[in-house]
Amino acid sequence: MKHYLSPIARDLPPSGIRKFFDLVSTMKNVISLGVGEPDFVTPWTVRESGIFSLEQGQTMYTSNSGLIELRQELSYFMAKEMGFEYDPQSEILITVGASEAVDLAMRALLGPGDVALIPDPAYVSYAPCAQLAGAEVKYIPTHAEEGFRLRLPDLEKAYTPNSKLLILSYPNNPTGAIMTREDYLPIARFVEEHDLIVISDEIYSDLTYEGKHTPFASLPGMRDRTLHISGFSKAYAMTGWRIGYAAGHHDIIQAMTRIHQYTMLCASITAQFAALEALRSAGKAKAEMVTTYNRRRRIMVNGFRKMGLSCFEPLGAFYVFPSIEATGLSSEEFAEQLLHEEKVAVVPGTAFGPSGEGHIRCSYAYSTEKLQEALKRIEHFVQKRINK
Repeated sequence: MKHYLSPIARDLPPSGIRKFFDLVSTMKNVISLGVGEPDFVTPWTVRESGIFSLEQGQTMYTSNSGLIELRQELSYFMAKEMGFEYDPQSEILITVGASEAVDLAMRALLGPGDVALIPDPAYVSYAPCAQLAGAEVKYIPTHAEEGFRLRLPDLEKAYTPNSKLLILSYPNNPTGAIMTREDYLPIARFVEEHDLIVISDEIYSDLTYEGKHTPFASLPGMRDRTLHISGFSKAYAMTGWRIGYAAGHHDIIQAMTRIHQYTMLCASITAQFAALEALRSAGKAKAEMVTTYNRRRRIMVNGFRKMGLSCFEPLGAFYVFPSIEATGLSSEEFAEQLLHEEKVAVVPGTAFGPSGEGHIRCSYAYSTEKLQEALKRIEHFVQKRINK
């Protein structure tokens, strides 16, 4: 039946994360550091709000754009916390997770002949979504010695006349890197000079451990050039609710909404009421989770350095991205052999792009006890290779 398939869909590679964890699901007693999902449950006030909405009979469609109350609350939140404002009536769209927002944005903005610029390593869905929209992808390498930050010379080198879109994702998955305002300013000037549009996926913005997160849309001249994407999955432990949003210029949001109305129609009303409550009452619970992640972050960085591996200190998100070059193994070899020998699952760095070679990604959204046991097993595995 393959000859019936679209060539793009037929040739699309499986996710480098899910492909590897299909193997994990067949094994017993594995400690998995692979999936980027909080080990916390959704704060109880948020759960109660979802339950109450069901008890009140709120089981119908919302508008395609989402509940106006939620869009208004998001507009207020962005103005207060991020320094920019979007009209809740025409410039905010509620989506089925931030992932749908990324897909809608790519389809609304890209077409055949366009080039999407993606700093590398990057989250696994960006390149496939751009390719499904018919565009080409150009990776921009980032480096551990520069904090995995996007640098202007690398952007200039990757740029082509057909470049239309720059995708930013800071704090970054998989590296945990952040970009400061000073880091962003030359990038913003380049974006304006070359008439680019930016998709800024800031799903991990609340998980910033040093300094204050800088939203790209808050930079001079970047509000209308930026599509700000975020959601509730990570900071509020709401992965299963599948609720996210996009905010940007009304022309882009309206184009995304037209695609959304023919595919998803609208996000779950229950999840929308829960998200509204999260913005109103879950700030303390969110802060407590961030404090816990910060402690775990230090445990992981110190653990990898202690075993002799170079490990960039992540300043955001909940991942570490240590170098495994000292073992002499490729990323794929390291992950596969570690899984079979020590029953610890990590993600090969190459799942996130070419610059991920020589690294692995480990999530620390797990209990301290589980992380410490995993580090002990990894150290046993690493020492055998280094001592050789």
